[in-house]
Amino acid sequence: MRSHPAHAIALGFGAGLSPVAPGTAGTLWAWLSYLVLALWLSPLQMGLLIAASTLVGWWACTVTANHLRVQDPGNIVWDEVIAFWLVLWLVMPAGFWGQLAAFALFRFFDAVKPGPVGWADELLHGFGWRGGFGILLDDFVAAFCTLLVIALWRVW
Repeated sequence: MRSHPAHAIALGFGAGLSPVAPGTAGTLWAWLSYLVLALWLSPLQMGLLIAASTLVGWWACTVTANHLRVQDPGNIVWDEVIAFWLVLWLVMPAGFWGQLAAFALFRFFDAVKPGPVGWADELLHGFGWRGGFGILLDDFVAAFCTLLVIALWRVW
């Protein structure tokens, strides 16, 4: 993790090194870090951070996957981090139970990969910039599906 700055970012500053469920550990890290960041950042600043983190994450995931020689390593969790930040940014202010529901829905869509999430997961495999973006894409689609379910729930 310390051999290259991209590795620290892509591995979620260590969350991806969890021996059990690194994606869940990365999403929990995202949740905690979002709550801490929200104490100091406005919603606009948080949105800008998410946008910048997407670009930096694309680079970090590309570099780390290339160095590991694995197309979509499970220990790369920056994709979960920024996708769940996006979910929280759009559902806040939500209480603990609302945040927990968002967490559970996101983890479901990310782990099970139903429908469009599975399609996005298979779309851009490989190494290089295309593969790096592919690592991020399925998590953004999982975030979209999470937000869609939450929106439908609120309307209903």
